[in-house]
Amino acid sequence: MTKQERAVRTRRSLIRAAAEVFVEQGFASASLQVISKRAGVSTGALHFHYPTKESLAQAVQDEAARLLAVIAEGRARAEPRALQDLVDATYRLVSGLADDVVLRAGFELGVTVRRDAGADLWQAWQRCVEGALRRVVAQGELAEGVSADGAAACIVAATVGFEVLGGRDRAWLSEGRVAALWRLLLPGLADGGALEKVSPRPTCAAC
Repeated sequence: MTKQERAVRTRRSLIRAAAEVFVEQGFASASLQVISKRAGVSTGALHFHYPTKESLAQAVQDEAARLLAVIAEGRARAEPRALQDLVDATYRLVSGLADDVVLRAGFELGVTVRRDAGADLWQAWQRCVEGALRRVVAQGELAEGVSADGAAACIVAATVGFEVLGGRDRAWLSEGRVAALWRLLLPGLADGGALEKVSPRPTCAAC
């Protein structure tokens, strides 16, 4: 293994270990000693890659932002129905929050740690939802009288709720909870013709 490959592996181990400790203990209480021990590296190696706890938190958030971009892109190019793609994206997000501690830590750190630069995960997710709804409007799938901005606000607020409540009770990060949301929203959100074609359950294999 080359020096560069070892460095990449070390950074990945530190990011995952940090995410786990930040989620378990909170940013303020998290110890760099505990993080380095969990990652299986020396504190010297940790400080070489990330001089401060804030820089390590930044790295966790940056990796979470990368994961969110993958979730947001999803099947958008393959799925011709914009509204179904939006439904599927919410399942991918909630599944990611349930299964990937780095993604979960990234969202939590966005609340607890001030960042002067870099991506804000909830803003990025909001842009994803707003973009999807623009495609819904362009395809004529949005019900008459429904505001795309209002719909985006409702969907983002609901998914924020899943993330916050899921931190205390993992049942909120379940497929059933997301399905219940869409069974409630779709009849008022979708045009009559679109409603017949859109499932409140995920259609993507990765959801």
